[in-house]
Amino acid sequence: MTSAEVMSWVVERRHARRQRVRRLPLTAMSDWSFDVDTGNLGHVSGRFFTVEGLRVRTDFGPVREWSQPIIHQAEIGVLGIAMREIDGLLHCLMQTKIEPGNIDGVQLAPTVQATRSNYLRVHGGAAVPYLECFIGVDPGHVVADVLQSEQGSWFYRKRNRNMVVEVGDDVEATEDFRWLTLGQVYELLRVDNLVSMDARTVLSCLTRDTAAAAGRPGDAVPADFERSLASSGDADENGLHTETEVLSWVTEMHARYELGSTLVPLNEITRWQRSSHAIAHELGVFFNVVALDVESEGREVRAWQQPIIEPVGIGVCALLVRSFGGVLHALVQARVEPGCLDVIELAPTVQCTPTSYARLPPGSAPPLLDLVLAGRPEKIRFDAELSEEGGRFLHARSRYLIIEVDEEIGAAAPPGFHWLTVRQLGDLLTHSHYVNVQARTLIACLVSL
Repeated sequence: MTSAEVMSWVVERRHARRQRVRRLPLTAMSDWSFDVDTGNLGHVSGRFFTVEGLRVRTDFGPVREWSQPIIHQAEIGVLGIAMREIDGLLHCLMQTKIEPGNIDGVQLAPTVQATRSNYLRVHGGAAVPYLECFIGVDPGHVVADVLQSEQGSWFYRKRNRNMVVEVGDDVEATEDFRWLTLGQVYELLRVDNLVSMDARTVLSCLTRDTAAAAGRPGDAVPADFERSLASSGDADENGLHTETEVLSWVTEMHARYELGSTLVPLNEITRWQRSSHAIAHELGVFFNVVALDVESEGREVRAWQQPIIEPVGIGVCALLVRSFGGVLHALVQARVEPGCLDVIELAPTVQCTPTSYARLPPGSAPPLLDLVLAGRPEKIRFDAELSEEGGRFLHARSRYLIIEVDEEIGAAAPPGFHWLTVRQLGDLLTHSHYVNVQARTLIACLVSL
């Protein structure tokens, strides 16, 4: 398929897989209810997920103590891309998947995107297509397989198994699936709200060498930027820091910050108010918990109701990059989020929703946010609005940016920040709980260049 044919196919599937989503009162959801004693919101089966309370104490950031609702989903799902070589090019089996929280309904998703409850068919629906390619797969066909976290502000210690598996020519694309070149998938990252979060996190787990074989014609970027990005994938690159120094810094960040996150009954959290249609913060910021009634074609179950998180405001996730010694480096921060399993994960240079800071004292905004918002157009290497996962989040989107800087930030990074090469970030991605989901999106976008 040409890129134009891919876009036509997506539009055609959006028309074919219609979806009706409407809001309803929280207490009107069938199979979901508030527990009489705790106030927690859960499913009658005891599976899927619950909305509970979280009490947080930390020494990171401008606010040190608060409580909030949070999604508790203990089960580990599968996010997997099947890959094979066709006519000398790497191809990914991608699906057009419809989710109630997606902007435009259908987005380009991985081959398999399923919670454990879904693939065990707790909902009584149809089987998950292509699941057999990932569960019990021969290790010799595994390209990548690692547990990765999800949004630490909205999920409590949530993890999914991110997999890339090599398959044979006996795996054929069915109606909602197509074999796209890896280069095409990278190219489509630039289209607003098209490539899903689940696809982006799996893409980030590919090695730099695999991505280099994508066969994608690159966009016009300055020659020195292209050279420094290419050098950042070399095994003999000269980064600012050695592997030992990087791991020592990450360990220091784990030891420096404190995080006490305790699940509590939802009816014990403070400053959050429950109305008939939402659980919302008293200041109208952060996010709301709302209820949806969904009728959707092309899903294992055609109709259901569920709670979902609706963010307030559009986020900004930005990665500042700079060449040192001819090798491109990315500036990451050690970030504490309440749902983190291990205190901190590496995050983009800036990750925030600017409107959330409007009512905080002056100086509370994240470091370097002003530099990102004032980024010169000629220095912006990537700029797209991308959505978060539409099964749990309603129209959650952020502006994702990669901005090249010069002397604005030196080799000595600000406190809590560190310069890492693309290869060093890729090495960390072979392990769990090092790099958060927003940074993984930006790594996939950076490699796509």
